[in-house]
Amino acid sequence: MENNYHVPVLLQECIDGLAIKPNGVYVDVTFGGGGHSREILKHLGADGILVAFDQDPDAQRNKIDDPRFRFVDQNFGYLKNNLRLLGIRQVDGILADLGVSSHQFNEPERGFSTRFEADLDMRMDQQRALTAAVVLNTYTEENLHKIFGLYGEVQNAKSLARTIVTARLDEPIQTLSGFKNVIAAHIPRGKEHKYMAQVFQALRIEVNGEIEVLERFLEQSAEVLKPGGRLVVISYHSLEDRPVKNFLAKGKFKGEVEKDFFGNDQKPFDVITRKAIVANADELARNSRSRSAKLRIGERLSLPLTSVNGGEKR
Repeated sequence: MENNYHVPVLLQECIDGLAIKPNGVYVDVTFGGGGHSREILKHLGADGILVAFDQDPDAQRNKIDDPRFRFVDQNFGYLKNNLRLLGIRQVDGILADLGVSSHQFNEPERGFSTRFEADLDMRMDQQRALTAAVVLNTYTEENLHKIFGLYGEVQNAKSLARTIVTARLDEPIQTLSGFKNVIAAHIPRGKEHKYMAQVFQALRIEVNGEIEVLERFLEQSAEVLKPGGRLVVISYHSLEDRPVKNFLAKGKFKGEVEKDFFGNDQKPFDVITRKAIVANADELARNSRSRSAKLRIGERLSLPLTSVNGGEKR
C-alpha cells in the first residue's frame, strides 16, 4: 500500500541528514505510507529502534512487521510523553515530513482535495470535533478573515470572510460544491486552482491546529534528542518552514537568540543546513510533491540549557 500512499520526498537526503547509528533510537513522527521508516530500518542493526507516530487511521494499515519497530497512534505534538510511555527518554534522531500525503488528497471522503465533491471535513484525526464545515459555519467574520489571511495568504480574505458569514445565514455550508458556489465571485479567473488551494490550506491548518502542534513538537524535540542527535524536517510552505528555520537557528519562534551572562548563544541546535535542501531535477521529474519541499537539519548541542517548557535543568 505504501506506493499508493505517497512516494517519500528527499529520501536519501533525509537518511544522510539523520546520520544513522546502527544501534540508535530514531523517531519518524509522520509515518504515513512508511517510506522513510522502511529506509531508516535498513540502516539500523539488530539493537536499533524506530518509533513511528501517525494519528491517521489509514496509516496504521502500513505498519511494519519488524521487532525493531514501534507504532504510536498519536499526534506528534505529544512526542515526549509517548516516548516516556515506551520507556524512551532520549533518542538519536527525529524525522518529520510535514504536510498532507497525496494518499489523503486522493481520498474524496476526507475532504482535503478541491477536486472531489465531499463534505467539508479536513481532519487528520477523525476523533476531533472541529471540521472545516464547523469553522465556516461558526467562526466570526473577524476570525475567518484572520485565518484566510494568515494561513492561506488569500488576497481578498476580508471580503471572502464577509461573504461566507452572510451566505450561511440562509443555509449551512456543508459541501465543497456548496462552498464553491458561495465564494464563486471571489475566485480570480484563470487562477481558480491556486486560489482554492490557498483557501483549503488555511482551513486545513486551522482544523488540525497545525502550527501550534508543530511548535510544540519542535520544543519537545530539543528535550528528547541526545547531544549530537539530529532533527530532520521537511516543510512545504512558508508557514511551516519559518518556525522550523527560526527554532533551529535561535531556539525560539520570534525574536533574537538569547545569550548567557558571558554572551554565549543559548540555543539547542547547531544548524547543519545553512540553506534549505531542495529536490534535484530527477526527483522533481519523478515526484511533483517534492516541488515545494524544503529540508532543514539541526544537530543537538550539548550545552546545559534550560528546558523550553518550564525551567527544568538537563
